[in-house]
Amino acid sequence: MLLAYRWVLATLPFLVFVVASSGDRSSNFQNCVSACYGDYCHPQTTLSLGLRLTRWTCTDDCKYQCMHMLTDIAIRESSKIHQYYGKWPFWRLFGMQEPASVAFSLWNMYYHIQGWRQLRSKIPSDHPMRSYYLTCAIVSVNAWLWSAVFHTRDLPNTEKLDYFSAALVILYSLYHTVLRLFNQYPTRSREDGRIQRTPVHVLWSSICTVAYLAHVTYLSILPRFDYSYNMAFNLTVGFTHNLLWLLYSFPVSLPLIRRFPFKSKTYRPSYASEVAVFVALTTAATALELFDFPPWSRIIDAHALWHLSTAPVTKFWYDFLIKDSLDDGWREPKR
Repeated sequence: MLLAYRWVLATLPFLVFVVASSGDRSSNFQNCVSACYGDYCHPQTTLSLGLRLTRWTCTDDCKYQCMHMLTDIAIRESSKIHQYYGKWPFWRLFGMQEPASVAFSLWNMYYHIQGWRQLRSKIPSDHPMRSYYLTCAIVSVNAWLWSAVFHTRDLPNTEKLDYFSAALVILYSLYHTVLRLFNQYPTRSREDGRIQRTPVHVLWSSICTVAYLAHVTYLSILPRFDYSYNMAFNLTVGFTHNLLWLLYSFPVSLPLIRRFPFKSKTYRPSYASEVAVFVALTTAATALELFDFPPWSRIIDAHALWHLSTAPVTKFWYDFLIKDSLDDGWREPKR
């Protein structure tokens, strides 16, 4: 999906946070956590059910309490609000570290579920791209689910599942975009009805499969997650994906691709310009990641706004896919 590009810049601010989080390095914070641990973290200490279900420990709770105590002081004194362990101070809810981002991630997931239903009901079952679009919708649902889990609790495993799922969306989106725009999708033989795949299709499928497995393996075997590489991988794949879809929107005077198998290169549907609009909207939404600021009321930050802004664009993208799939250019002319 074009909206896969939303994950491209997600690791950029996080990379900066991880390298330098001034709050957790301060002596006031470290002294506060040590004192809290000594006073409250005993074998008989019991946390609330919500905190236990979301895997908070007594030490984690001490860090949370100290973070907000120091943030309260900073607000009263109109001084700088610091980040702690790579994140701004957020009020948690039922154990969720970033409840706004959790809610907006689930909202995105809802739109992809709705999109999957639309694709399934409106695109003909024999359409060559139907299965690819449905698969991409499912992959997107999975990615937003793990995004919600990650924002509920930032742990090593939830972080990797979030990033790996996001990378799968981006790479799979590029995979099926190449098949769609260059007409390399499988077709059914007229003689015996068998599915036929071009050598390009087989090669491209193999390249994408190996690339994803290599990506996940590399990030899994490292002693420390390579945020710089992960960002570069997502940026390269996502940027290529968007550029390819922009070819679809080019005017008739620039017929660089043949959009449909049974139309000439000069055929440009009336809705082709929508792709350029979607690229612009998605890029603008992703750019919110660059405008980092302390969360409003310790609830909503730039990252949460990014999740909020991408959800409505999802519906428009699925509408475009349906228009494209129902275009007359897919129908072989009668002889």
